Amino acid sequence: MREVYFIKQNKEKWLGIEQVIQGKIKKNPDDLSSLYINLTNDLAFAQTYYPKSNTTVYLNHLSAQIFQKIYKTKRLEQNRLFHFFSTEVPMLVFQYRMYLLYSFLFFTLFICIGVLSAIYEKDFLAVTIPNGESYVNETIENIKKGNAVGVYQSGSTWGSAIGIIFNNIGVGAKLYTYGIFGGVGTLYALLSNSVMLGSFQYFFYDYGALKESARGIWLHGVFEIFAMVVEAMCGLILGASILFPKTFSRFESFKNGFRDSFKIFLSTIPFTICAGIIEGYVTRYALKMPLALNLIIIFGCLAIIGFYYFVYPYIVNKKINNQINDAVL
Repeated sequence: MREVYFIKQNKEKWLGIEQVIQGKIKKNPDDLSSLYINLTNDLAFAQTYYPKSNTTVYLNHLSAQIFQKIYKTKRLEQNRLFHFFSTEVPMLVFQYRMYLLYSFLFFTLFICIGVLSAIYEKDFLAVTIPNGESYVNETIENIKKGNAVGVYQSGSTWGSAIGIIFNNIGVGAKLYTYGIFGGVGTLYALLSNSVMLGSFQYFFYDYGALKESARGIWLHGVFEIFAMVVEAMCGLILGASILFPKTFSRFESFKNGFRDSFKIFLSTIPFTICAGIIEGYVTRYALKMPLALNLIIIFGCLAIIGFYYFVYPYIVNKKINNQINDAVL
């Protein structure tokens, strides 16, 4: 059977399944199971005759979604939060993994712009951060005293942590919600924060304190900055849902994009909170603790968040696919 005819023959059925997944059409568990079996038959046919086709990719994704919907009813109430973080978010991250790559590429580019700007304009940092001139002067004095991270030692621990958490959540919300402007707003917000970070790091390098500053900044910075890039990813997904609706109406595409991106955005909140707690309670002691402990915290945080967003989605996707293939067989 030609692929075009195969699609034409089953298109209405697949669109109906999409509406079931979106909750527009209600089905009891028996009907859902029947739809699932029918769909996996179509997937098996597509895998056999059109293995490299977009149709096969589409059916595989549709099968994974309806599989989750069937087994969602079997979860206990107290397990919903666990399922959200352990299965739902990783599947969405896998689905939109290219947007995470784009976000990191833009982040790297903007960091480089910040570094180059600081190289060619010595006062660049002072004009890119709030209260820049006083902050720069204070930090220079701290560096001369051998305490490059002295700025993190002011204020109470809990007060600093709470203020930082709310500030970082606000930054993340801007990175995400500015995606409503076709993703351009998100890129602008990412540019502002990344250029600031790049020039900030070069500032310490220029004053010979990069190593000392990194010991403090990246204790909390790993979770904070990585979460920022993921939040930018969410904004790009939101923008793309408006600009590129594909087979959906623009409004329907936006609703789907908002639903999926918001779930991924929510997954960054625990990391942002952890970053604020580390900055408020731990960073102030960065230069007093052994270097080995600095490295354990920094690379431990990187391993955790990197695994969750880069590795674990592939593990979950493979697990779901194996369950689908077992059902097909």
